[in-house]
Amino acid sequence: MITDIPAELRHDYAADADLRAALLALNNSHAVELSLADEARMDMLVERAFVAARIGRLDAALIAFDQDADYDSANVQWFRAKYPRFVYIDRVVTAPQARGRGLARKLYAHLFDEARAAGHDRAVCEVNSDPPNPASEAFHRALGFEPVGEALLENGKTVTYLMRPL
Repeated sequence: MITDIPAELRHDYAADADLRAALLALNNSHAVELSLADEARMDMLVERAFVAARIGRLDAALIAFDQDADYDSANVQWFRAKYPRFVYIDRVVTAPQARGRGLARKLYAHLFDEARAAGHDRAVCEVNSDPPNPASEAFHRALGFEPVGEALLENGKTVTYLMRPL
């Protein structure tokens, strides 16, 4: 079951120390693909997200922003310069013991439904191309994402920007 953390309840999320710690640990165990976060950063991501959702206690999680989010990501800035409206998938992660069950696809389907309901017509994200992330690239291509640009980030990573019409 997908559990949204609706904007009006995100302060309640912050009060659940076990859930906060689990999300931070899951994120940071995939820091190469997602980017390292500390508690304050993860709390900010959840609080400002367009969609913050999870499956199970924390089998999988997704955090996405829209074009109006108060978010300092260079990737979001890149998409803002290109598109007037979008939903940016900042991170999606599945716990190792929950892989192979289609949970990330379920989270994306949920996000696409929420985005369409809010009037968005595209979902965007980036995938690391250096260091490469072939699993993420294949996943996004299978969902209909297409390359729309590339960038070398300050942290030394090279990313490919992807877009999918909704």
